[in-house]
Amino acid sequence: MKFTLGIAMSPLDQLTELAKTAEECGFASIALPDSLFYMETAAEKYPYTPDGSRMWNADTPWVDPLIGATAMAAVTTTLRFYSNVLKLGSRNPLLLARQLGSVAAMTGNRFGFGVGIGWAPEEFEWCGAPYAKRGARVDEMIEVIKLVLGGGMVEFHGEFFDFDKLQISPTPTQPVPFYVGGHTGPALRRAAKVGDGWCSAMMTFDDLVSTKAELDRLRAEYGRADEPFEIQAVCIDRFDTAGYEEMDAAGITDAIVVPWLFDGVAFDGPLEAKQDSLRKFAAVNISGQA
Repeated sequence: MKFTLGIAMSPLDQLTELAKTAEECGFASIALPDSLFYMETAAEKYPYTPDGSRMWNADTPWVDPLIGATAMAAVTTTLRFYSNVLKLGSRNPLLLARQLGSVAAMTGNRFGFGVGIGWAPEEFEWCGAPYAKRGARVDEMIEVIKLVLGGGMVEFHGEFFDFDKLQISPTPTQPVPFYVGGHTGPALRRAAKVGDGWCSAMMTFDDLVSTKAELDRLRAEYGRADEPFEIQAVCIDRFDTAGYEEMDAAGITDAIVVPWLFDGVAFDGPLEAKQDSLRKFAAVNISGQA
């Protein structure tokens, strides 16, 4: 099992140094979250906390995942990056395909595209995208982005998007992995059908195991049981080496961790304290670091 560093809500001036330290410590990847803006009053509850409250406020910093990945890739050589997850529904697929081609080129194919629909109606409406039929629209967006990233002159004529022959350059020299987030039945089905992996939000170990079993079932239904598939998990009740070994045995391929939180260092805590936590975590849990 690999380890990914979660950098959510960290000050942006810490990110490149955290990336360098994570690479030195043997982390495989960095997960970059996505938030477009903070609306003063939200029409819907946040789906990944027990009471529906948001874990951040209007002043919490968020880097655009594609920009953050490019900046951190410039100071590293092996570390990978993925959005976890970019809210696809409020964006335009052609603009995203253009950005992804650039990110793939600038990172040396070290970027994975984690996608979700998005939970907030405001993010759709205020960015000019319809909230209605959002699931079907996102399915079509994924189809469009994959088509365009494949290179050459392409055209598309769908329910939501329609364009004649065009070409975007550069396109990736290796396929960009698509990771699908979400805990609902449609999200799991989407991951099993078109994804190279699935991203969890915060889940217990037991819920992760049952979700993986459902993904295995769905992937077999789609004839994809033998294809590589990543399970990127934020597990909220396994925090030590024995727990990570349990996750590995259960088929979790990638544990997303924030080691400084284990040491009582806040999201906006000092860089040096976070680096100390990374080194301590790696010494115990990452092969070759002890």
